[in-house]
Amino acid sequence: MKVSVKKIDALRREMHFEVPRDRVTKKLDQILGDIAKHAKIPGFRKGKAPKNLVESAHHRVAREEMLKSLVPEVYQEGLKSEAFEPIDFPAIDQVDLTDGILKFRATFDLRPEVEIKEYKGVSVTKKSAEVSDDEVTKTMDFFKKSRGMEEGAVLDDEFAKGMGFPSLEEFKKAIKRNMEQDKERQNRAEIENQLVEELMKRAKLQVPQSLVERQMEGRLEEFKRRLKQYGAKDEDIEKKIKESDKEIKDAAEKDVKVFLILQKIAEIEKIEAAKGENLSVKVIELLLKEAKWEDAK
Repeated sequence: MKVSVKKIDALRREMHFEVPRDRVTKKLDQILGDIAKHAKIPGFRKGKAPKNLVESAHHRVAREEMLKSLVPEVYQEGLKSEAFEPIDFPAIDQVDLTDGILKFRATFDLRPEVEIKEYKGVSVTKKSAEVSDDEVTKTMDFFKKSRGMEEGAVLDDEFAKGMGFPSLEEFKKAIKRNMEQDKERQNRAEIENQLVEELMKRAKLQVPQSLVERQMEGRLEEFKRRLKQYGAKDEDIEKKIKESDKEIKDAAEKDVKVFLILQKIAEIEKIEAAKGENLSVKVIELLLKEAKWEDAK
């Protein structure tokens, strides 16, 4: 087998493979043998048809099965011989089977080296989740408007009962609790974002473009889905995607960068995720326990 490697950039590699005829023939014969055991050829009992008839009847299927089996097999051998560790599945193309010789190309990104130091003890600032009476009043005004009540209308116990509460006071308490929970969630998201931004400043790594492209695809699908929910037309969606292309790519690149940094920290700290657990979430929990918390002034 012949293998050549082309370096595209710091992480991307192209591997060109040429598999000799004897190996291709051996794999093809093996697959045809398996097919022959179950093939139904008119005039012959199952598994008793001559090889040339089986090959004639099932050549296309055998060829496809041979490629499905041999290409990944050879690719893995090539990775082992070059001591490459790809971060994702390869793009396989330029597949050619001429005169029994198989050639193909595999393009992939290597797993990048991630340097991250002093990831513990990051300073984060937490805002208060306290809700003022004025904020509660504004929310109550919103309820008035949403129910079509007049400007000067007074909210009373009867109104509260209509909303499913025994009294106006209980309704206000419930609103305040919900608002505090919303603030707490927002504050938590802001704190995690502070942590992530600081980690990115402290880390050094090359970002694999194959992962960025995959993440972009996911973000674009989600973006399209949300726009369709709001009734946007297909032409408007495409226009909006073009306008937001750079923003989506930057966000996808950040996602990948953070993912790799958190993976590296998990490796250093020997953090593992059980089935159903999210490794990134476990790492963030550890880092927040080790963080320096300050209250916003």
